[in-house]
Amino acid sequence: MKINLGHGTQEDLARLRADYLDAGSEPARALTEKLLRIRNRLGTCIPLAANKAQQQYQIHRGRKNIVLKARQMGVTTWIAGQFFLKTLLRPGTVTVQVAHTQEAAEALFRIVHRFLDQLPPEWSESPVLKKVKRSSRRIFFPAIDSEYVIETAGDRNAGRGLTISNLHCTELARWPGDPAETLCGLLATLSPEGELAMESTPMGSAGCFWQQWQEAGATGTTPHFFPWWLEDAYTAAPVSESSLTDEERQLMEGHRLSLGQIGYRRQIHANFRGLAQQEYAEDPESCFLASGSCFFHAPGIDQRLRQLPDLTTASTDGDLRTWLVPRPGMDYLVAVDPAGGAPEGDFSVAQVIELKSGLQCAELRTQLTPTDLVPKAVELARAYNDALLVVERNNHGAAVLALLEAQKYEPLYYQRGKPGWLTTSVSRPDMLATLHAALAETPALFMSERLLRECRNFVRQANGRGEARAGEHDDCVMAMAMALATRQEQLTGRTLQ
Repeated sequence: MKINLGHGTQEDLARLRADYLDAGSEPARALTEKLLRIRNRLGTCIPLAANKAQQQYQIHRGRKNIVLKARQMGVTTWIAGQFFLKTLLRPGTVTVQVAHTQEAAEALFRIVHRFLDQLPPEWSESPVLKKVKRSSRRIFFPAIDSEYVIETAGDRNAGRGLTISNLHCTELARWPGDPAETLCGLLATLSPEGELAMESTPMGSAGCFWQQWQEAGATGTTPHFFPWWLEDAYTAAPVSESSLTDEERQLMEGHRLSLGQIGYRRQIHANFRGLAQQEYAEDPESCFLASGSCFFHAPGIDQRLRQLPDLTTASTDGDLRTWLVPRPGMDYLVAVDPAGGAPEGDFSVAQVIELKSGLQCAELRTQLTPTDLVPKAVELARAYNDALLVVERNNHGAAVLALLEAQKYEPLYYQRGKPGWLTTSVSRPDMLATLHAALAETPALFMSERLLRECRNFVRQANGRGEARAGEHDDCVMAMAMALATRQEQLTGRTLQ
């Protein structure tokens, strides 16, 4: 396609916008290759010609987009290029690109500066570009009142005060702090006709990016999934056909892979091991399950999550899910982790397990106040053969225990003469270790998908402490950890603290 770029005048911009940028994916691709240049893997500046993933994105791109991808597919660069062109060709455009770290933001902005610096020579002295203003985080085009801004997700005020025309959220799964809150603030500033692009490699089957991916259909967002084999550079020496495993043969047949691509896949798994499916995604389900720095035994959790749809059927009564009804003569334990009951706060959770086997029978997850939680907990414990009722006495638990003692519920768990379980810096690691062992050795004990997903997103911090990933809950985790710890005490007579 022949494109006459002109000399960057206002008339040239209007013509290009009308004839090419708004005309569809093919003209936009041709204009991108003509105008924009990037630095390739060898350090050479070349035209930004769309690869397979970039072509697919351009063809299916909507007003709201979310991209799940393998690493280094060029999607971030392509989106930056399209938004740069819109900023340049449409007067009054404000583009905001948000990266997960300052280092990533600076690297992305270097790409955008290169777009500007490498424009065709006849544009360098054009009226639009001659007075361009630059800073470390902003490029402003005074002649057309457009700007391109780079932000970091760590800044909770990112994008505030702007009316955003194009919003690019890159590596959303790795945003620090509370990503959902940051994203919500940015979306509030996006123009009703603005374009949104959220993209990331996966990191755990929960969190803001995972949630946005799961809800894409309901929110009118176009999902794009790009597996690693769309990148032509991802190939290696061909493997012998006789060495192929059944899984490799299925991949070759299902996705028309070459023996060289299978050779590269073997290198991926040898080098990245457990992170291979995260960094080099092959399908949009396993890449989420395989990713994340999980505190517990991730393979056991992932396997159990895959089994649940076939193996477990729960009856649901409001906030209560029941898998196994009480059996006559069976002893049960109900562990309650209370919360304050605020709509935006933590959940109160009660886990019901068989005392002898540790098998999960039921799970109550609610946001009731301590006063309203007590009758629910008592009803649940009474239903399970007057189960031993264990309540964490930290924080809101004190009020729950006071009400239970006033009602004279029995049997109520006491620890060193005091009602309730006290979670301390000593008992907490042992509680989590007990749950860790159960998930690794006997994952079939657990029936709750929401518990298992909380376990999958319970991560080990730099100081070794296990806790929920930012923006996630661990209420089901802590209630189950308490249930298994008190069960161990009841069976062995040994306390954890």
